[in-house]
Amino acid sequence: MRNIIKNKAVVSDDWTVLRLTENDTADTVAIPAGKVIVPLKVWQQQRAALEGRADLGVWIASSERPEELKDELSHFKVVAVDFPKFADGRGYSIAYNLRARLGYTGELRAIGDVLRDQLFYMQRVGFDAFAVREDKNIHDALKGLTDFSEVYQASWDQKSPLFRRVQRSGVSA
Repeated sequence: MRNIIKNKAVVSDDWTVLRLTENDTADTVAIPAGKVIVPLKVWQQQRAALEGRADLGVWIASSERPEELKDELSHFKVVAVDFPKFADGRGYSIAYNLRARLGYTGELRAIGDVLRDQLFYMQRVGFDAFAVREDKNIHDALKGLTDFSEVYQASWDQKSPLFRRVQRSGVSA
């Protein structure tokens, strides 16, 4: 069983991420038993068969829109956002929109090419779980959540920018 970072701790991951192979199609791929995170396309194609499962999560590709799940988010214990490569930042917007605009309150997990350098910023937009790339040290990556002690900009985790949070004394002329 692999480990992930969840709520700022390294924990065992009991979820399986289903990835389609070149021989699979979203409407015919077999969904394994147990806790599974399926691609958005699979959910859309097999919804009738899947919506009764309590152990279901969905993952969103960086090219997909979270609004497609607007009225269905309550079905999922986990929503994951896939980062196909380190430099693809679209997942940050997807996460922020899931939290701030769509009101998702469950586990929001980053999957794919997830590295230490991203974790601090990912948590700022609403991620609370991270499946760090398997060739990286997860305990080192965990330290990335605390790389900075203060933030300047407003985001999901801090609603006010720094200039609104700092008490300034008046300047006399």
